[in-house]
Amino acid sequence: MEKSTRSTAIGMHLGKTIYKIIENNGHQYVFDRLAECDLDGCPLQQLSKDELMLKSGLIYRQA
Repeated sequence: MEKSTRSTAIGMHLGKTIYKIIENNGHQYVFDRLAECDLDGCPLQQLSKDELMLKSGLIYRQA
């Protein structure tokens, strides 16, 4: 992610803060859910085109 800003923290997952809203390159995203991951990683097929996933497995949808 580039040029990101974050809002209020709403929890933690795997030692990473979950923010209610993040902004990335001028677009706002709202926390939606945790990704389903396994030992091979987190499949991107679980994302819709208006969503993004952070390395920690947090999925945000565009606001």
